[in-house]
Amino acid sequence: MKKVLYGLIALVLAAVAYLLLWPVPIAPVSFALAKAPGYVGPHAVNTKLANLQVIDLKGEVGPEHIAIGPDGKLYTTVASGNILRMNPDGTAQEVFANTGGRVLGFDFDAQGNLIAADAAMGLLSIAPDRKVTVLTDQVNGDPIRYADAVVVAKSGHIYFSDASGRFAPKEWGGTFEASVLDIIEGASTGRVLEYDPATRATRVLAYGLSFANGVALSADEQSLFVNETGKFRVWKIAVSASGLNVAQANPQATVLFDNLPGYPDNLMRGLDGKIWLGFAKPRNPTADNMADKPWLRRLTLRLPRALWPVPKSYGHVIAYTEDGKVVADLQDPSGAYPETTAVTETKDRLYVQSLHAHGLGWLPNKP
Repeated sequence: MKKVLYGLIALVLAAVAYLLLWPVPIAPVSFALAKAPGYVGPHAVNTKLANLQVIDLKGEVGPEHIAIGPDGKLYTTVASGNILRMNPDGTAQEVFANTGGRVLGFDFDAQGNLIAADAAMGLLSIAPDRKVTVLTDQVNGDPIRYADAVVVAKSGHIYFSDASGRFAPKEWGGTFEASVLDIIEGASTGRVLEYDPATRATRVLAYGLSFANGVALSADEQSLFVNETGKFRVWKIAVSASGLNVAQANPQATVLFDNLPGYPDNLMRGLDGKIWLGFAKPRNPTADNMADKPWLRRLTLRLPRALWPVPKSYGHVIAYTEDGKVVADLQDPSGAYPETTAVTETKDRLYVQSLHAHGLGWLPNKP
């Protein structure tokens, strides 16, 4: 009996030592979070996003970003690394390009080049003849570790997010794994960058963001709207900003939305001045309560994944005006179409972007 008892004590001590001392890749930072508002006010629960029609992507998964190109074709990026091209109704699908990395966001420049934020490769240009060129993969000698979202201004200047200064997807098992590590750590190492094609120079507009994600230009192209996924915020940042730390008060960087009900992901300009935002996941109270407990977040990484406080599936996209008024809110509490990241709006359809959906969801665009 003594041997059994000693064995059990040894196992308990080993488990405690593991939970307290086993190395983890994050250095968690304490930060304050307001209590999640829940689904109230303009975000009152509804089912307007339920029963999506789905375009079969023939085995491809995760239409993370969707855009209509200058040729009138629909383009989307998927988890395999392919960029697909098809008719707006989903017919005539083909692989337009594969960068060898994972394109998350893209836009088109005036010459018809597809400008891609590739999480593994940096900022790329893909010509209509499918030639891939790396525009930039570093800034001031520092690697761009997690290029995420991108928008091209009429001036030709390219604005894009570098989501994490700590966790590069190619080094940490992919985009999802790296994003989880960055958000759990909470060190706010994300930044917003500008690339000038005329000079080929890359500069930092702003930094200090907890997973810098979606970007969209204001109508006058003097400001950027930027999602800060890890702290449930949307920022408005002047394009004239330079090396701005958003943690320090400055009129060039203001919070447009704070304490949102979910993790904001992509941003897309819609029709009639709207900007569409998607929530990849809803808030999780257990995860929120760890904000000021770095030790608990470190311990969580040592637990089996099944015990992590993973937010439930919940479809949710909104549209807002530049002054911060929510003008549309579409939800699917069932989460049947997972990780809704934004909406691409055309006159006829609302295409719903997703991190892991097995198909491309859409709704008729009703006035």
